[in-house]
Amino acid sequence: MKVPYYSQFESRERVLDLISGKMNAEDDPLWQLSGAADPQEYARWSSHICGMACLKMLLAQEQGRVIPTLALMRPCREYGGYVVEEDGSIKGLIYRPFVTYINEQFGLLAEVKEQTPIEEIYDLLDQGYVYIASVHPAIRTPEVTPPRLGGHLVYVFGKNSEKRELIFHNPSGHTAATQENVHLGLDDFSRFYAKRGVLIALSDRK
Repeated sequence: MKVPYYSQFESRERVLDLISGKMNAEDDPLWQLSGAADPQEYARWSSHICGMACLKMLLAQEQGRVIPTLALMRPCREYGGYVVEEDGSIKGLIYRPFVTYINEQFGLLAEVKEQTPIEEIYDLLDQGYVYIASVHPAIRTPEVTPPRLGGHLVYVFGKNSEKRELIFHNPSGHTAATQENVHLGLDDFSRFYAKRGVLIALSDRK
């Protein structure tokens, strides 16, 4: 089944301009699709909601529901999945309250994975599970060496067993090829992977 793709930025064809600063997020012509109250709210949150974009893709795949990213973020924040510090900085996605949020609001069974090799996740992907994985955002250019691990989330939903590749959607991919149905071998994925994430059981598994 085709897994719907959604970027964390509403203008998916302008992601490179948005992440490079060439284009201000307030000027994204599609900002209203995010569910933001105004361009400023969209600009404040769009670079922090990769996890909500992953959830949006999961809900579209699993339940046929398409919910705007900021409409997902607000209740997630109430659960503690995001924390806005006194200086205005945003902390999140925080996994454990996120797991409670998606269980109570959407009936999804999930668990936090820590210190988990990607090979362990790979073995579960054809057993009714998907995975929101913590990777470095440079995974959009896998030929580079990331300066650290983690800091971004991608939605891992399949595998190519012949080539031992993961198949995933990247909410901040900057081209069609780096956004949806990205294939990456386990060794290359591991170079960006922080060995943590959220494992979710699909309905045919529960």
